[in-house]
Amino acid sequence: MPAEAAHSDRRATLAVALIVKNEAQHLAACLDSVAGWVDEIVILDSGSTDDTEQIARRYTQAFYTSADWPGFGPQRQRAQTHVTADWILWLDADERVTPQLRESIEAVLRNPPPNTIYQVARLSWAFGQFIRHCGWYPGHVERLHPRKLTQYNDALVHESLVLPPGAQLATLQGDLLHFTYSTVDEHLRKSAGYAIAWAEQRAAAGKKGSLATATLHAVARFFRTYFLRLGILDGKAGFLLSVMAAQSVFNKYACLWSRTRQAKPPR
Repeated sequence: MPAEAAHSDRRATLAVALIVKNEAQHLAACLDSVAGWVDEIVILDSGSTDDTEQIARRYTQAFYTSADWPGFGPQRQRAQTHVTADWILWLDADERVTPQLRESIEAVLRNPPPNTIYQVARLSWAFGQFIRHCGWYPGHVERLHPRKLTQYNDALVHESLVLPPGAQLATLQGDLLHFTYSTVDEHLRKSAGYAIAWAEQRAAAGKKGSLATATLHAVARFFRTYFLRLGILDGKAGFLLSVMAAQSVFNKYACLWSRTRQAKPPR
């Protein structure tokens, strides 16, 4: 059994790992929330053109570049190859670790259990407020694990950690703060990228889409987000997020339809 997966009197070492691109706006605040108590910070950049690298090097020299973007899952796999610590905490640049979450993580490191992956509740900030409904909270994400136990899958988007046979899933106390969209145009840029990657992945798997399917899924997403998941309680931000969630779903299926349509150009 790997040393980091066994109970021990030795505190396990911890690395924070990030994949980034043009994150100068958020990166310093993210790294401030872990600097001083983690053992290693590993950052893999995919071709930033802003001050991301300069900011990152104030916190770590373990800064690497891999500009040939393979998708989110494979890029995280690449980042993990640079980690040497016993455990990995995965963060995005627009996230911050709260004091309560830090205490929960350090408790794990003092007595690391075998074969356990930890998930954490993520509290997201969007359009001027924290979103506690819309299906966003607690929105558990799996982020802490022994380095040798697992890695991310090969998904181009919406990647996830592989849960090995016999592994356990536990929940950390405390929230991970997520400072997501501040403006509608920021959401549109990110959403477009996700839609394209999703459509590429589905098309490669032989899937096809239709505009009727896109419409039905979009309407269902709005109803589920705004009513069933109580987005209505988040006020104007909840309504806006519900509409944009529906639009994002429509875009994904429409993108898939356009990629797999067999229409021939006129002679």
